[in-house]
Amino acid sequence: MSESNRRHFLMSTTALGLAGRTLARTRPAQGRVIGANDRINLGVIGMGGRGSYLARVFAKIGAQNNSCQIVAVCDVYQKRLNAAKEAHKCDGYLDYREVLNRNDVDAVIIATPDHWHARMALEAMDRGKDVYLEKPMCHTIEEVRQLINTVRETKRVLQVGSQTTSGDQWWKAKKLIADGAIGPMIMSQGSYHRNSREGEWNWKIDPEAGPDKSGENYIDWKMWLGPAPKRPWDPDRFFRFRKYWDYSGGIATDLFFHVAAPLNICWNRPQYPYKVMAGGTISVFKDGREVPDTFHLIAEYAQGHTVVLTSSMANSQHIPGLIRGHLGTIIMVEHGQFERPTEYIILRPERRVIDEEYKAKFGDQEVKVPVEQKDVMITHATNFLDCIRTRQKPTLDVETAACAQVLITMAVHSYREGRILYFDEKAFKVVGKPPRLA
Repeated sequence: MSESNRRHFLMSTTALGLAGRTLARTRPAQGRVIGANDRINLGVIGMGGRGSYLARVFAKIGAQNNSCQIVAVCDVYQKRLNAAKEAHKCDGYLDYREVLNRNDVDAVIIATPDHWHARMALEAMDRGKDVYLEKPMCHTIEEVRQLINTVRETKRVLQVGSQTTSGDQWWKAKKLIADGAIGPMIMSQGSYHRNSREGEWNWKIDPEAGPDKSGENYIDWKMWLGPAPKRPWDPDRFFRFRKYWDYSGGIATDLFFHVAAPLNICWNRPQYPYKVMAGGTISVFKDGREVPDTFHLIAEYAQGHTVVLTSSMANSQHIPGLIRGHLGTIIMVEHGQFERPTEYIILRPERRVIDEEYKAKFGDQEVKVPVEQKDVMITHATNFLDCIRTRQKPTLDVETAACAQVLITMAVHSYREGRILYFDEKAFKVVGKPPRLA
């Protein structure tokens, strides 16, 4: 089969598979049964900065305990692809479907721009692959629903790649909340702040690369765009995609996911927001970007509590990350940086309202609860590999991650539309007026 015919065949079969998602779908493929001593064969799709880092992490784990190996890599930029093939001594492809079509690939790591996440993950699970899916897990609310349904149907393992959730502090807080240490939840807060001269996401552009170039400078721009609106080649969009709505939600989806996901682990159970409002502006970096460099959201939950998140890419001062309750407060990240290690969390009782029963159980003084120190990235990746063998639910499973994803995606739409939005959980869709609560 010629190269052009092979690509046409791959595109046709993929189109049929996606159409089948809304019509009659064929039975999903079954993955290989992996024994305790078998190596897990991994394919990595997207070999930019994040994908290359993840590949190194999994390769390091595999080298230490023989649990996995990278057998295929994929990127639409030939230079990145060549470097990844050389680094991991494996096969490489410009077309991700060639990785998914390999019967020897047990699982894939997806680290592409956000607008490709859901489609690749859905196709991978339909082909019997388990998936490590970088955050954000997808780009739209409908994709959230599709991912949940497909994980349930195919029974594949899907770990969302917000490694912060593997930190011990969230699980310590979860137990305290479940034990009644803060009473009814009132409000959770967090922030994510950075600052730089050049502006966030203004990564280096390779002026020699493009779709009309040859050799290692070639970029398959049409494939990169994929489900996004068609546009002529634009190196700023390719190399700095997080600045544009077609491919990213900016601060909300890149950074707030690392706050919203662990909060959903802390709470008694993951929860979808009921009402979301967001605002922001391009305060400093007026460089043609579409996403704001300063952003904030307020979300209300039907269970009676609120989330407030703030962020700026033009100022680096954080606020403490904490969860407030009527009887006490848990200070999760005193320094405010959710991805940085912390040695302890703080339980601070509300001394004016606690009773003797509370004092007997938790005391009436501030308590520092020690946190186990560990490499959360290695822990998160290892958890994914372990779950491939045991078929257990991973740390950041699709349903927990979905609650964070709905929040941040709604915040993006609230900002762009300039209005308050509501989530109808029963219908699983965003609406413009309050839905009837059960």
